[in-house]
Amino acid sequence: MTVLEVLQATTAFFKKRNIENPRLNAEHLLAHVLGRKRIELYLEFERELTETELEGLRDLVRRRSGGEPLQHLLGTVEFFGLTFLCDKRAMVPRPETEELVEFLKSEIQSASGGPKSEIVDVGTGSGVIALSLAVEFPEARILAVDVSDDALALAQENAARLNLSDRVQFLKSRLLENVEGIFDLIVANLPYISTQDRHTLSREVLHDPEIALFAGARGDELVRELIDQAPSRLRPAGTLALEIGLGQSETLLSALAEKNYRDICSKNDYNGVTRFLFARYG
Repeated sequence: MTVLEVLQATTAFFKKRNIENPRLNAEHLLAHVLGRKRIELYLEFERELTETELEGLRDLVRRRSGGEPLQHLLGTVEFFGLTFLCDKRAMVPRPETEELVEFLKSEIQSASGGPKSEIVDVGTGSGVIALSLAVEFPEARILAVDVSDDALALAQENAARLNLSDRVQFLKSRLLENVEGIFDLIVANLPYISTQDRHTLSREVLHDPEIALFAGARGDELVRELIDQAPSRLRPAGTLALEIGLGQSETLLSALAEKNYRDICSKNDYNGVTRFLFARYG
């Protein structure tokens, strides 16, 4: 079979199994097997694939059709213009979190008194927020914390891959419990899904670690805990930035107000969902 024939057959197979973006998935997997960039496939449509190449593709197609995330199969994910290792040790980074980093970039650049220099990323997962900010702001001192040893190991591998091991520190901590010091910015993309909503999640999402998905019966338990903890770790006028779940903004905005945060605001993601909260303290 040629490259084009394989792409057409794989796309049709994925469509039958309700894989989102079937052609794109087929192209990524075939490019991965051939060691090519996806765009390069368009220059090789007539190339005949060997049986070894076809066998490698068949295995990946089988796993993808079973719901294994594309990013796990490829072993990497693109995030904020960088390439990160990605596997089952941490949640697959979502496009919404890239939006959060973009908001933070603007917030840091426009901060009075110059760029914020002390940043802690709570629930860092694979490290995408902390490491993306480290690339954008070389002068910043950044701490990345997570309760999961597996996630921290993956984040440290990503730091090494990006030559940022000397710029970002890593610490095992449940929220801010083991964190010392005072910060200009506390950012967190914490688990925010209710355990009662498990049945609504896609097969792909359920491949993420449960510890990275579920916060409790309500879904906002960990975010509320961080709202309580953050004031003692924020400099005067320091910022707390949160990514939250669908339908959680109203109650969490009230929680911030009750804890005497100020300059409280929310922002929508590209889909018009209220996804991010920002507040200052002191």
